[in-house]
Amino acid sequence: MQTPLKLLPLLRGSPFAFPLAALVALAMFLISESSYQQASATFDSLGQQGTARSNIQILWRSLTDAETGQRGYLLTDRAEYLKPYVDAQHRVAETLAWLNDYYRSDIGTESLMQQVTAASQKKLSELALTIKLHDEAKDESWRSLLLSNIGQEQMDAVRSLSQRLLDRQSAEVAVARESLAQTLLLNRIGVTAMTALSLLALYMYLRQTTALVRQREEQANQLQAERDQFESEVLLRTQQLTELARHLQSVREDERHRLARELHDELGALLTAAKLDVARLKSRLGAVTPEVAERLQHLSDGLNSGIALKRRIIEDLRPSSLSNLGLVAALDILVREWGQRAEIKVDAEFEPVKLRPAGELTVYRLVQEALTNITKYAKATQVQVRLSSADGTVSVSVRDNGVGFDTAEPRSSAHGLLGMRYRLETEGGQLSMRSAPGKGTLIQADLPESSEEPASTRPGALV
Repeated sequence: MQTPLKLLPLLRGSPFAFPLAALVALAMFLISESSYQQASATFDSLGQQGTARSNIQILWRSLTDAETGQRGYLLTDRAEYLKPYVDAQHRVAETLAWLNDYYRSDIGTESLMQQVTAASQKKLSELALTIKLHDEAKDESWRSLLLSNIGQEQMDAVRSLSQRLLDRQSAEVAVARESLAQTLLLNRIGVTAMTALSLLALYMYLRQTTALVRQREEQANQLQAERDQFESEVLLRTQQLTELARHLQSVREDERHRLARELHDELGALLTAAKLDVARLKSRLGAVTPEVAERLQHLSDGLNSGIALKRRIIEDLRPSSLSNLGLVAALDILVREWGQRAEIKVDAEFEPVKLRPAGELTVYRLVQEALTNITKYAKATQVQVRLSSADGTVSVSVRDNGVGFDTAEPRSSAHGLLGMRYRLETEGGQLSMRSAPGKGTLIQADLPESSEEPASTRPGALV
């Protein structure tokens, strides 16, 4: 025979488990409710039976009180003794009315109650007749009636019949108590069964909950392991991409530097030689026609423009002022020349700072990119550029009073600043940007200071 614990796995996976549990719970509820209704009815019946016993005893006392009042009146001839008699008559009438109404539905007791009523009324009639004969001054008559055994016999009859009623009530009370005991036993069995089922359900719930918690913990641990592995891979990829970005940036700057040197050396030498040849040719020709002089001057101006263009290209590729004069001077030249070309008022304040060559170049490129964006998009009339150092941090900021933009909206033209952000991060710095439509734009970068020697004081600077 299978035990309940062995049936649990079968019930847990069975489609009949829930309907069976619902039927058992419904049966327990019906049993409990039926027991409650039966117990309530039994309690009501016991209450009515107790009231009936009390009324039977009241009937006895009331008849006794009526007889006592009658005897007192007859012996003393004082009217105040009639009051207990009259009150007792009223109580007897009320008690008989209640008892008759109560026993009317009980066929076996109704006839007995009628006998009690008849005996009580006879006793009251005997008492009333005695008082009537006394009031009519028929002393011999009332004394003879009083000394006879009629009143005693009637009282004994009332007591005997009432005692039979009480015996019947006692029997009914015993039956009701037995029924109540059975009802309480049934209710006790139902409560015990419900408690057992509740404990079983609680056990199943706790077991299922424990299994779910264990499963969730396993899933959480697995998910955490996967997340840790993913974070490790992301961190590794981020480090690799950072190193790659730093390498590409270094390669890019080295290529710019190489190209700038070649332009400076090769193209500069060619343009300078051509300009010297034009000067020699001009000095040896002597007197020339106006057309030839104009052509020579146009050639000289073209060579000067080519040399200027060469210098500008070299400065864009690799600012020689940064290598020769330092960051402050290079920024001052950059900002001043840009302000003149863009015809925008520039307020610049630069303090000497300590940065590595790569950091100086990063700051220079940031300011250059910010000024380029102002020229393209800002429509500004005033620009502020600041370079300062405090508490081991170098700060550079570019602020304009242009049209601004919503930083929350994606911009297709933000690749330059995005590249500068990553470039700053490779140097250990951070880039922040604040802007709003109609309120201008502020670009600020913070980099850690360096104790290395500034680039302008090291040998090998581009001349």
